[in-house]
Amino acid sequence: MIKIVAKMHVKEGEVENFKALTKDLIAKSRAEDGNGGHYTLNVSLADPQTLCFIEFWKDQAAIDTHNATEHFTGTFPELLKLCDQDPVVELFEEL
Repeated sequence: MIKIVAKMHVKEGEVENFKALTKDLIAKSRAEDGNGGHYTLNVSLADPQTLCFIEFWKDQAAIDTHNATEHFTGTFPELLKLCDQDPVVELFEEL
């Protein structure tokens, strides 16, 4: 299982728009065969403009498939427009 932590800093005043854009992405991503039952959006307790996706994927092939889906390729660029920093994406493997 590969776990992704994708941290994004959203521009002031854009958090609600960001969250609204993620609803369809989250629902469709959770329904993918390669998803490990977890795809959530989380907010930092220290900074409410820092949002983080936490995702579980069966393997790299599942991530590659997800990254090519219409719901990802259509939504992710729109999310980036609402951010004021580059995202920080890290992959982890459970021990």
